[in-house]
Amino acid sequence: MRDVGATRQAEEGARPARRRLSVDRRREELIAAALELFSRHDAEDVSIDDVAVAAGASRALVYHYFGGKQELYVVALRSAAAELQARLQPQSEGGPLERLTVGLTRYFDFVEEHAAGFAALLRGGPANRAGEIGEIVDGVRQRMLRMITYELGVEMPGPALRVTLRSWIASVETAGLDWLEHRDMARGDLERLLVGQVVALLEVAGGHDPEAGTLLSPPALVPEGGTVR
Repeated sequence: MRDVGATRQAEEGARPARRRLSVDRRREELIAAALELFSRHDAEDVSIDDVAVAAGASRALVYHYFGGKQELYVVALRSAAAELQARLQPQSEGGPLERLTVGLTRYFDFVEEHAAGFAALLRGGPANRAGEIGEIVDGVRQRMLRMITYELGVEMPGPALRVTLRSWIASVETAGLDWLEHRDMARGDLERLLVGQVVALLEVAGGHDPEAGTLLSPPALVPEGGTVR
């Protein structure tokens, strides 16, 4: 007769031992696993079981830390948004375009170092990002807009300038996602392309708002050395 207890012990011994992690560390691992999944799949297609498997944890443990998938999704996106916003700090040195260039480099530092978080924040999830999710994404965009207007020395942008800068922010987001997907362009080249775009956009906006056309002085149109990084 087979010894069930001995068999169970043998099976448990064959399994990899689960690591003992602190509460914060385990929670971070679950969030990281969730962000990776949400960056590649719509939130509706990701289950708690998927997150548990990806994190090497039990389904019960995921529910222990998060009440359900929606809570996990919100917490994961908030984590990515907070990290990105921390990078978007106004600069105090250099001219307007030089400061914008530094800010853009910091933005792409996040894109490169936290690819899953960036992709999940701006691509994953429901098509209609209303409610709490929409507020998280919009918060990042508003933070970036405030940083840019600060760098340009503008307290309250007029309609033409506001539309121009928000359009450029959308271009930066799209460029980041495209770069992560294809990686067929050097990051420095991409940053220089985006800097050139904002210069061109502001020149066009100057035809509708004289203030926009004077924000970048001619000497600052090309960063020193002709490079971004």
